[in-house]
Amino acid sequence: KQMTKPVPKPLNWMFSFGPVTLVFFASQFVSGLLLMIYYEASAATAYDSVKFIMEEVRFGWLIRQVHSYGANFMIAFLLLHSLRVFFYGGYKKPREVTWLFGFGLLGVTMSFGFTGYLLPWDQLSYWGTTVGTEIAGSTPFIGKYLLIVLRGGETISDVTLTRFFAAHVIVLPWVFAMLVGAHLFLIRYKGISTLDRTDVPEKTSEELLKDGGHPFYPKHVLKEAIVVLLVLAS
Repeated sequence: KQMTKPVPKPLNWMFSFGPVTLVFFASQFVSGLLLMIYYEASAATAYDSVKFIMEEVRFGWLIRQVHSYGANFMIAFLLLHSLRVFFYGGYKKPREVTWLFGFGLLGVTMSFGFTGYLLPWDQLSYWGTTVGTEIAGSTPFIGKYLLIVLRGGETISDVTLTRFFAAHVIVLPWVFAMLVGAHLFLIRYKGISTLDRTDVPEKTSEELLKDGGHPFYPKHVLKEAIVVLLVLAS
């Protein structure tokens, strides 16, 4: 029933930022799995394993580039999605919980970028992570303990790399998947926020269609799929 429930009157292309972000996450998941086949998460072998992927593995350079650039695009489109929701008042009653889950997704996505940045274990990632953890360490009252939790000690070491790798490939994907599931459910249950202040979740399907809405599936899904394909093609 939720799949066929109509969406409000024709939504513009900016409402496709969320689905585009989700597609980039799927791309990150698949490319990340392929990279894990050859990546070795230890200080002694991490850099060499990345070099091997780039130079020796067939199409390894392409998979790594897809994963690297895909992370940037995923963060960019999620920020655009958040801005669109904010300006359209999607954080207001009765969609506050939907907004909070979306904000949680933004935090997890930024954590993906931060934990993945260290994994190549080169000079740039080492010192970038050093600066990032120092910033976290400057948090009032808990900064010192937060720094040790992130690094696994006083300095960036093999333990830090292992922790970041475990968070990047195990913890964060599960958290992201659960948040996405809850977020999508609430979007269908509470409705999509538009600039039309008379658009409320309590409207029946008949009322939405009467006001110019159209079915979520397949019409709206097809529109979002076209936008996703255009983004990927560009």
